[in-house]
Amino acid sequence: QVQLVESGGGLVQPEGSLRLSCEAAGITSTIFRLYNMAWYRQTPGKQRELVAQIGRGSSTYYAEFVEGRFTISRDDTKKTVYLQMNSLKPEDTAVYYCNAERWTNFWGQGTQVTVSS
Repeated sequence: QVQLVESGGGLVQPEGSLRLSCEAAGITSTIFRLYNMAWYRQTPGKQRELVAQIGRGSSTYYAEFVEGRFTISRDDTKKTVYLQMNSLKPEDTAVYYCNAERWTNFWGQGTQVTVSS
């Protein structure tokens, strides 16, 4: 069983930056590096949507709406995945969820990101 704990959310002004972190527990770093890791987000009344993904070999994928502004990275020795978010927009406001996928999916509890002046 994998437990994922997100941190780093908060209130930020438009064009500001935040870095989200997601640390995995319940597995070793050797096992962690076998997982595909991703960040999703969700706003009330809408489906959860993929923001960015990083594979076992650190290949990355970004949703079009964050391309060039967000960067996903991972540190397997720390069992942690990061999401650096720059040039934030009000429409980026959402609860951001960490996801770990191998043969099944594990989710964190989510962290709120609010972009507002």
